[in-house]
Amino acid sequence: MIDRYSRPQMACLWTEEAKLRTWLDVEILICEGWAKLGKIPQKDLDTIKQKARFDTQKVLESEERTKHDIAAFVSEVQKNIGGAGRFLHLGVTSSDILDTTFSYQLKKSSELLLEDLDQCLALLKERALRDKDVPMIGRTHGMHAEPITMGLKWLYWYELLKRARQRLQTAAVEISVGKVSGVVGTYAHIPPEIEKHVCNQLGLVPDSLSTQVIGRDRYATYFLALAQLGSSVEAIAVELRHLQRTEVGEVQEGFAKGQKGSSAMPHKKNPISAENLTGISRLLRSIAIPALENCALWHERDISHSSVERVIGPDANILADYLLARLHGLLSRLEIVPKRMQANLNLLKGVIFSQPVLLELVESGLSRDEAYEIVQKNSLQALESGVSFAELLKADPKVTKVVSQERLDMVFQPQRYYQYLDHIYKKVL
Repeated sequence: MIDRYSRPQMACLWTEEAKLRTWLDVEILICEGWAKLGKIPQKDLDTIKQKARFDTQKVLESEERTKHDIAAFVSEVQKNIGGAGRFLHLGVTSSDILDTTFSYQLKKSSELLLEDLDQCLALLKERALRDKDVPMIGRTHGMHAEPITMGLKWLYWYELLKRARQRLQTAAVEISVGKVSGVVGTYAHIPPEIEKHVCNQLGLVPDSLSTQVIGRDRYATYFLALAQLGSSVEAIAVELRHLQRTEVGEVQEGFAKGQKGSSAMPHKKNPISAENLTGISRLLRSIAIPALENCALWHERDISHSSVERVIGPDANILADYLLARLHGLLSRLEIVPKRMQANLNLLKGVIFSQPVLLELVESGLSRDEAYEIVQKNSLQALESGVSFAELLKADPKVTKVVSQERLDMVFQPQRYYQYLDHIYKKVL
């Protein structure tokens, strides 16, 4: 169960150490490819594999001098290898390393996020089945509409996150591409066989066509999927915030022993997790714009995208991981209050049955406009007077003239609202 607010695996994917480690993996795989083609002697490849290493701090210090990250990295690694180090970075350009690494990091991140989503989906499905028959009021425009069940809310959230998962899965395929085609992507100094070898070893596929960089529209697709995930989670969070309002009180977040809702008001139990999710979702969505703006680069390559991706790569994935962990924690501890749900169902003196009454009057021969006027008049009177809607209808001669009392009693049975629950559940599950 992902009942935690951070996951070390995700954060570790985006450390400087992890990035440099993947750079080294890509460089060594390129050397392997060259060795297969006879360009690098096997003894030199063995030396490279044995001695290739780096010191992160020294790489950063070198970058301060060279003002070039890959050049600094290659230079530091070559120092540790010795003479065989001359074969490192042979025929490739910086973006071959940078973009293949970025794709790999995003792919691994997507795997963790899909695991998170699977656990949230399993929980939502279980709760949807558990609360399938728990009645509550449905609302439109924030106003009481007609009865639904709590199970349907869980089920809707399940479907919402299922679509989010599908989008993320599609985006993960989109970004699982590598590029080892050299300057401006022509393979002039490195054959396609090496790109294929590198990508196969990393679980990527060679990009169909790259310039000197992988097209940033691919990465934009991924970050847009995360932004949409944020919006889906916020939809759940906003609903839970409303349902916890004092005047509604149909659900409540788990409240731990010793927890305090307010520094000044000891009686408070605030919807802090749902509010937190709303805030994180806003932040996650903000990443979509720079990802989209990265798509337009000059000619075959510039580096205007680089500074953006150094921020949004780790930030978006770590945020999304935190978001799903916090959501799972909230939903797993969420308490429903059936008594309050039932009380709210009865709050409006039965006017929530206005549509079936309207339909009954129409089917009894009245015009829709005439029937609507009768139902509206009696429902508004029920709300103002506190007299039940059913009693007012039974006292209205325009109603009793066309509908019997027995028939009216049948109209006010709630079962009609739940007759197709199995059909809805079958569609989704």
